Amino acid sequence: MSASLKLSTAVKAVHCLARAYPEPLSSTEISGMTGINASQLRLILSMLAKAGIIQSMQGAGGGFILNMTPDQINLQQLYCAIETRKAFHLAVSGNHEQIPLNKKINTYFLDLFEDIQRDIESKMETISLADVIQKVETHY
Repeated sequence: MSASLKLSTAVKAVHCLARAYPEPLSSTEISGMTGINASQLRLILSMLAKAGIIQSMQGAGGGFILNMTPDQINLQQLYCAIETRKAFHLAVSGNHEQIPLNKKINTYFLDLFEDIQRDIESKMETISLADVIQKVETHY
């Protein structure tokens, strides 16, 4: 699953949890609301729970519930909870690094992508789940 698809899945799941709050939702219920495969959702939900964004509640009335309000959750937190790789990633490896021109150009792109990554992270920190919910419900 790509990073953007994982993030989209996470946002859809927490959006459902925000709308149901304070009632918990099961992965099956969230799957029914979003059309996302329940096993894929469980993987994302477990990552979000491990990060403390949501909590898992066991038992007959169990499921998942938000641990924070939507205005306390930002896109960067969600992204970091579900993804181990940076959003803007350059894979450079192999013997090509021994060629001076390749090394210089790769170094240039690594530096550029690092700057872009910082910009992406800064922007995502300013966008809360509440912002996403508000925009989605009023503009789309």
